[in-house]
Amino acid sequence: MKDNDDKYEKAERGSTKILPKTVLLILLCGLSFYFGGLYCGKNKLQVNDVAKAGSSLDIVDNSPQVKSVSFPECSSDYQDYTPCTDPRKWKKYGTHRLTFMERHCPPVFDRKQCLVPPPNGYKSPIRWPKSKNECWYRNVPYDWINKQKSNQHWLKKEGDKFHFPGGGTMFPNGVSAYVDLMQDLIPEMKDGTIRTAIDTGCGVASWGGDLLDRGILTVSLAPRDNHEAQVQFALERGIPAILGIISTQRLPFPSNSFDMAHCSRCLIPWTEFGGVYLLEVHRILRPGGFWVLSGPPVNYENRWKGWDTTVEAQRSNYEKLQDLLTSMCFKMYAKKDDIAVWQKSSDNTCYNKLSNDPDAYPPKCDDSLEPDAAWYTPIRPCVVVPSPKLKKTGLESTPKWPQRLHATPERISDVPGGNGGLFKRDGSKWKARAKHYKKLLPAVGSDKIRNVMDMNTAYGGLAAALVDDPLWVMNVVSSYAANTLPVVFDRGLIGTYHDWCEAFSTYPRTYDLLHVDGLFTSESQRCEMKYVMLEMDRILRPNGYAIIRESSYFVDNIASVAKGLRWSCRKEQTESESENEKLLICQKKLWYSSNATSETK
Repeated sequence: MKDNDDKYEKAERGSTKILPKTVLLILLCGLSFYFGGLYCGKNKLQVNDVAKAGSSLDIVDNSPQVKSVSFPECSSDYQDYTPCTDPRKWKKYGTHRLTFMERHCPPVFDRKQCLVPPPNGYKSPIRWPKSKNECWYRNVPYDWINKQKSNQHWLKKEGDKFHFPGGGTMFPNGVSAYVDLMQDLIPEMKDGTIRTAIDTGCGVASWGGDLLDRGILTVSLAPRDNHEAQVQFALERGIPAILGIISTQRLPFPSNSFDMAHCSRCLIPWTEFGGVYLLEVHRILRPGGFWVLSGPPVNYENRWKGWDTTVEAQRSNYEKLQDLLTSMCFKMYAKKDDIAVWQKSSDNTCYNKLSNDPDAYPPKCDDSLEPDAAWYTPIRPCVVVPSPKLKKTGLESTPKWPQRLHATPERISDVPGGNGGLFKRDGSKWKARAKHYKKLLPAVGSDKIRNVMDMNTAYGGLAAALVDDPLWVMNVVSSYAANTLPVVFDRGLIGTYHDWCEAFSTYPRTYDLLHVDGLFTSESQRCEMKYVMLEMDRILRPNGYAIIRESSYFVDNIASVAKGLRWSCRKEQTESESENEKLLICQKKLWYSSNATSETK
């Protein structure tokens, strides 16, 4: 602006000798209008309100002040691109404890600013509940897993579909028979005591899918791989899943979260490296929660010949495992055939012994290690002891499902300003909001929407308001926000920590609906809007929807970027018709790559 001021001063001094003052005034006003309009055009984007046009969602762009934004297409070999778990980058990282499979996000200068294309022949996913048993082959075109796992009945390709018969390495008679036996061993699976579970090394998530029918909500966890795409298959089926691996970093969940953890021949070396993998399971498992293991070394007496080992080696492995679990305050709960169940202690007697024994291994973690710190936090070889001040977090003290959904969680008192009254008001607020959303977007609550992500939740209010609909919600809590995720899990819901300045741990095209509530307002100082929206586009399915609730200051800019993503949007009033806050209802269009052989832009 200083250069412009100098120009104005020189113009004035030179023109007083040759121009009448009136002409000079007109000239200066014109220049001021020109430069002022140029400045405003760069900093203010305006999008007019839009109206529905039949079933389409179109953005009405009549304003000349809107600056268009567009993004090129990525090349077709990026159709399954996962930025923070990219196999193309694995050689840069170490192989110790499979650290190369953990999150390693690209630096800003290496981020892709292009639209990830769907595979050729991609179709709108088969709708739930039919999708649990079949999906379109062209949506997840991986022949390798079909050839390698068809004998185990994971899945089978027939015509243009994959079918999921419900088999698995440890359940040749089908997953339902396997879970039936598990329920006989753990009666708490039948009466609402157990509501949340995590499946480590989930295959194609058949165990988690079967539990959905039994009222248990499971997070299926598996690492990104070159061939199997386990998590992508799970989400294509409409089953909750997330990319992840127990390695050197804690899983992105708070302590004392899950009611049950499961491993069915997941081949995790539980007793190696000081038992750190099992220590992480212990951390995220609720007091009184259950750990279920099938596969080596369980039932080694009858199975060892098929494991390419010796009976002595497997007996030794089992004894090491039992000793390690005992040292972590687990006790054997039940065992039959190929399934063994241990229960995490729900009282502090055992943990007090750890504190008083200087030679105990693994030792108790010191108080400086935050139990819920779980975003790029190293796993330590020590036992995270449940806080003795929490009296109602244990499984036996938690209300049974569905009563626990609306019962005020004990851990809300750990949230700054959190209390029972605020919790109840939050529930009422989201009930009203969900009702309004369904009026604006009738697909919510129908079989068109199955996989939902609430990108920056507080207490899981939207998920609770939609709990009777045929969908599930991944509740995301910012790693920079107040730690409310324990409250989400205490309600019997699922979620994860995440930083939206980075890519989410999932494959492309895995969610039907993304919900945003003030995310751009709260993160505008840290995260660049275009990268957040490019990530939203990557994980949103073609023909999927986004409901964006934002301040009026940001909503027009968001709409402009959405147009560059090839989304169609309309602006709506909130349920309170606030002037300070607006809604964008957007839909992602289905398009196919026009540069199938070109390099990534």
